[in-house]
Amino acid sequence: MSIKEVSLSSTIEVKIAWAETSYQEFKEHFLRNKVIRDGLKGLKDAILLSRREMGETGIARICTECEGREGGSCCGAGLENRYDGWLLLINLLLGQEFPDTRHDEKSCFFLRETGCLLYARHVICVNYLCKKITTRIDPQKISRLREKEGRELERLFFLHEEVKRVLRARFALEGELDR
Repeated sequence: MSIKEVSLSSTIEVKIAWAETSYQEFKEHFLRNKVIRDGLKGLKDAILLSRREMGETGIARICTECEGREGGSCCGAGLENRYDGWLLLINLLLGQEFPDTRHDEKSCFFLRETGCLLYARHVICVNYLCKKITTRIDPQKISRLREKEGRELERLFFLHEEVKRVLRARFALEGELDR
């Protein structure tokens, strides 16, 4: 099978379809790869640590209040366009399922009442802190969070590159065998 990579400018539905097709076709190939398996475990652990820190600092509560009471959040419609098919594929490898429709037309495709449904998130989604948060949360707590987020993003970057490398290498090999 040949899967043409999807463009970053493609719709989120096209990117999700590409990721789901790639996942179904190559899931076992990815999960047999020790580097990817270890990368997924390391990323999962890093995500849990940074999200726990986010909860302990009170940031998660502030974001929930902003979305629920003030009618807005930084997770607005269009933010999902920053996601590429590879990042969505990593979410599938982490066990995430995607919705068929947007929950709220004013919000990111992946935002639900309980927050973001993605495990592996785009760097802007991990790093962005509004002024409301930075003025209300102790800078030392933010610094501890940033350390954990940095580890999360570093692991995500290396896994992202490895998943691309493995799938592209497989296609290159298949192309050589077809000649």
